[in-house]
Amino acid sequence: MKQVILVRHAKAAPYGYDDDFNRQLTDRGKNDAKAVSCELAKQKIIPDLIISSTARRAKETATIYAESLNYQYNKIIFNDELYHEITTNDFIEMLHQLPEEVHTVFVFGHNPTIYYLAGNLINFFNNDMPTCSTVGISFNIENWKELEAHHGQLDFHLTPHK
Repeated sequence: MKQVILVRHAKAAPYGYDDDFNRQLTDRGKNDAKAVSCELAKQKIIPDLIISSTARRAKETATIYAESLNYQYNKIIFNDELYHEITTNDFIEMLHQLPEEVHTVFVFGHNPTIYYLAGNLINFFNNDMPTCSTVGISFNIENWKELEAHHGQLDFHLTPHK
């Protein structure tokens, strides 16, 4: 069994898009990320690996989750493609390269990409993805190279206000 946890970054400062890459989390975003990640910790959903977009708001969200889930910050992998709208095929290819000892991978990114990835990994997904949405998807596979689009099972969909 392999599990992919998709996380849309938490609420970020809306100060315009001249410097979108460096937008930071708001206080609400930080609180939301803490609340959702603590809920995951309570449910014992723990990452073997965290991969994050290189954008500041995604990094900050990943850092909060890592702290709540006792994952070492220096082990987070930062992937610039997650900021620049990675395709589903490229995302699946990235997952195919994961070491087999990784069973649960958390991936932090942005909409619309995170929404599209959820929709393309699960057979049917039509939920909203507000900031800090966290979607757990399981695959009944033994190794990452077996992962295919539309074969995932929705395990959960957490949002800060549900």
